[in-house]
Amino acid sequence: MDLVLVNLIDGLVTGLLLFMLSAGLTLIFSMMGVLNFAHASFYMLGAYFAYQISVYLGFWMGLLVAPLIVGALGAGVERYGLRRVHQYGHVPELIFTFGLALLIEEVVQFIWGKDQIPYEIPGILEGAAFAIAGNTIPLYKVFMIFLSLAIFGGLLFVLTKTRVGMIIQAALSYPRTVEALGHNVPLVFMGVFGVGTALAGVAGVIAGPVLSTFPGMAVVLGSIVFVTIVIGGLGSLGGALVASLIIGWMTTFAKAYDMRMEDLLTWMGLTKPEPIWDSAWQDLWTLTSPQVADILPYLLMVLILIFRPYGLFGKRDV
Repeated sequence: MDLVLVNLIDGLVTGLLLFMLSAGLTLIFSMMGVLNFAHASFYMLGAYFAYQISVYLGFWMGLLVAPLIVGALGAGVERYGLRRVHQYGHVPELIFTFGLALLIEEVVQFIWGKDQIPYEIPGILEGAAFAIAGNTIPLYKVFMIFLSLAIFGGLLFVLTKTRVGMIIQAALSYPRTVEALGHNVPLVFMGVFGVGTALAGVAGVIAGPVLSTFPGMAVVLGSIVFVTIVIGGLGSLGGALVASLIIGWMTTFAKAYDMRMEDLLTWMGLTKPEPIWDSAWQDLWTLTSPQVADILPYLLMVLILIFRPYGLFGKRDV
């Protein structure tokens, strides 16, 4: 039971971190109907900017300033780049964001190099917050949980309880009507795009010290973010949260418990093949859950696309 609690906390940390990434991408998709291939690159920029700021001004100033810089860059990308290609359809948008991702990676390598940088946890957050039967829970993980929940609560409040949120939601669904009422819809779009990239920047700031900060960090999480929003439902903020938690707990428990595929297949009523059978089928029986943990979200996505193409909470088909 104690190990289950530890894994629940670890999975919660992973899921909430993934949510901060996917929430920004979900907002951007809701706004423009385009999947931003460069979204994970803004996550990487958040980590690198926070590191550079922390060298001179400390971690907390990096946490405050880096997402603002990333959000400003994201708003600029929408205003002077994505908006210009939006009129030509989805394919040019995807090509533009894909090229932007490659450009950002090259710029990062040019400025900071190809090696991992020493972005570390601040001293005040080092050590254990509490222990469960000898298993210590790092204080920094508790900080990540509360910060992620605070951001989710803030987003939910702004989108559902404020006038700004009402204008944003109306602009997403009825842009012409909102514009006729005197609101600057392109400015709203630019702001939402900036907020979405700033959320990715926050994720990079808090994930950099624990997941390592290096030029390939965008590639590591880039694909899983798209898997998350497909499972949760394109355009659904609640779906992004649920899908992120599912993926976080699924991969954490799969890696923590060394379950054999042979036991699962036997439970399903399948008989172990003879050695003379196909080697690939034979190898399947020798797999363990930690070996397949990283592909489980992709298998879940395939099932979702087969049985519920618009995701768990989505209103728009994939």
